[in-house]
Amino acid sequence: MGSMKRKRPDEPEKSFFRSKFEWVRGPMLGSGGFGSVYLATVKKSKLGCEGFPTVMAVKTFSKSSELATESSDLTLFRDCPFIIGSYGTNLTIGDDGYLKCNVFLEYADGGTIGDLIEKSGGSGLCESDVSKYTKAILKGLEYIHERGYVHCDLKPDNILLVRSDSGFVPKIGDFGLAKMAMQKLSRQGTSMYFSPETVTHKIQEQPSDIWAVGCIVLGMLTGRQPWEAKGGADLRPLIASKLPNVPGWLSEDAKDFLRKCLLRDPFKRSTAAELLKHSFVTKPDRVGEVEPVKEVEKIVVMVYQLKVHDPWYKNT
Repeated sequence: MGSMKRKRPDEPEKSFFRSKFEWVRGPMLGSGGFGSVYLATVKKSKLGCEGFPTVMAVKTFSKSSELATESSDLTLFRDCPFIIGSYGTNLTIGDDGYLKCNVFLEYADGGTIGDLIEKSGGSGLCESDVSKYTKAILKGLEYIHERGYVHCDLKPDNILLVRSDSGFVPKIGDFGLAKMAMQKLSRQGTSMYFSPETVTHKIQEQPSDIWAVGCIVLGMLTGRQPWEAKGGADLRPLIASKLPNVPGWLSEDAKDFLRKCLLRDPFKRSTAAELLKHSFVTKPDRVGEVEPVKEVEKIVVMVYQLKVHDPWYKNT
């Protein structure tokens, strides 16, 4: 399409339909195969819709079918405190004149479990923290599985850290690949967290999510990915024939927990409900206090909000 006038950074998105609030698209927070995530700042809510947070994340898709899939999944799981919250959807018109499909999400200002692992510098997190984060992940996954769904893309970068009164709570996000159990769909995900049955038979069911949980927990404990190979061509033969290395220095509880997740036979893996009873996670119930997001990242968000809301700043 022809070139169009680019909107100002503080100018609200142009809604295709009548919207419940005016909002401004901020910096990109991340991107993937099914869309990009941006900071969203609410400028003005319509009467009766004042309940929206002033800062959210907005995931934007180019196809309305992808928006419908993710939005319906998040609506189904919205009552679970360990799954990222959703505030609805809308359609906007981009600078290029094309339609953008948006779903509004809880803003995870603590980053992700992947960020924590990277920040550990290869040394891993302390086991007591890993136990707490694992418990939250399992509670979210149990909720998903009880409703007959498979996430299909569990990995550290899809476990988001949302601020609470006592720290940061891990919440499962990104349902772009989720499907109903036993639904025959050609699905993909992240090769590093594929289960043996996914590699050998292209099967992704609830036990495949449990394998991914084992890989995530192993990564939190060791500070490393479950496999040393990087590319899919090198990874698949390893996953098809071997098990991830579980260091001997881990506690017996941790090693036994990982063994119950990382069984090659999917029918022998524990369920999320069973793992929640494992001694590795049955510690005193505490919300994990995660290190907050890097100061420079917080400053970027604060400055952006200032640009949106402060009249003096807009004119400088």
